[in-house]
Amino acid sequence: MDFQLSDEQRMIKETVYKWSVNELAPIQEKIDAEDWFPPDFFRKCAEIGILGITMGEQYGGLDGDVLMQTLAIEEMSRICPALAMSYGAHSNLCANNIHKNANEALKKKYLPPLIAGEKIGALGLTEPNAGSDAMSLRTRAVKRKDKYILTGTKMFITNGPMADTILVYAKTAPEKGAKGISAFIVEKDFPGYSVARKLNKCGMRGSPTGELIFEECEVPQENLVGEENNGVNVMTSGLDIERIVLAGGSVGMARQALDYSIRYSVEREQFGQAIAKFEMIQQKLADMFARTEAARLLVYRAADAARKASRGGKGTELTRLAAAAILFAAETATWVCDQAIQIHGGYGYCLEFPVQKLWRDAKLYEIGAGTSEIRRMIIAREITAEAFARKNAR
Repeated sequence: MDFQLSDEQRMIKETVYKWSVNELAPIQEKIDAEDWFPPDFFRKCAEIGILGITMGEQYGGLDGDVLMQTLAIEEMSRICPALAMSYGAHSNLCANNIHKNANEALKKKYLPPLIAGEKIGALGLTEPNAGSDAMSLRTRAVKRKDKYILTGTKMFITNGPMADTILVYAKTAPEKGAKGISAFIVEKDFPGYSVARKLNKCGMRGSPTGELIFEECEVPQENLVGEENNGVNVMTSGLDIERIVLAGGSVGMARQALDYSIRYSVEREQFGQAIAKFEMIQQKLADMFARTEAARLLVYRAADAARKASRGGKGTELTRLAAAAILFAAETATWVCDQAIQIHGGYGYCLEFPVQKLWRDAKLYEIGAGTSEIRRMIIAREITAEAFARKNAR
């Protein structure tokens, strides 16, 4: 399989990295130390054209593919993983799901300001008692005349404290279980909506994460995304793409931790020579490189499967490849960043050295967007499905 990048993909990759070096690198310490989000971030993302990579040109997007967006978050994550995660939540979890599932009227209303960076997007799925078990969410939506009344709480919502537009899942028919979930677009000024608090995290600081409250929140009936009680299809249709795109963030962190480690090991001398000449350090660097490259290629393969599925291909491998990509990439990033701390020694544990920040940031992708345990369950289910079907047919 040839992963030679197209000119357009290469341009996105190079543009985002150079922009991140110039715009984000000088402020990344402030972002982490103060848990600060630069207020002009999304506007600047819009200026380089990356907020609507996978969305139609008629809404201001680039009409590009999943790999292009994966490359964008990968390159941004090399410099500032926290803002890269907020970028992914805005452009993929929120805007791309609206683009993929909403009717034309909703897309015309909500996508242009999201793609232009005028509004900030978020996805409201996880709840205090419904994390990996998304189907057990308790937020309710009751139809009253021309409105839906939402009541419930969402937790661990990336961009939640500052979001203008939130794609929210609620149960419209609780007795139907997964078949009774619906999706809605909620605006921050809708009556009954509020942000309860901003969470204080040990990593991905600068990417605001919050708890959202819906207290008889009034949502116009036209803000229903798709059909009533069909929200699970909206939800699951975006999960594969979400996993692939966010896996790019893990690859970016692993690459940067490796770069830092190579540079440090060549410059740092002990016992009269650079530590890069010691066999144990060489082994670490070699393993870090091999695992990072393996993760990168797996993520790109999953993105290629997504491209084929969107253009009429069968895409039979997409779900298992997407789960495998984020599982392996996330665990690789955590491991590579841990090895980077070890190579840097005491300096790596000090806040003034950047590897500790990557180390703290990387762990979140093993937890968010479905835990590693859930991803393994998905993979196992997918790879055994055909065998079970053959067994049951006998």
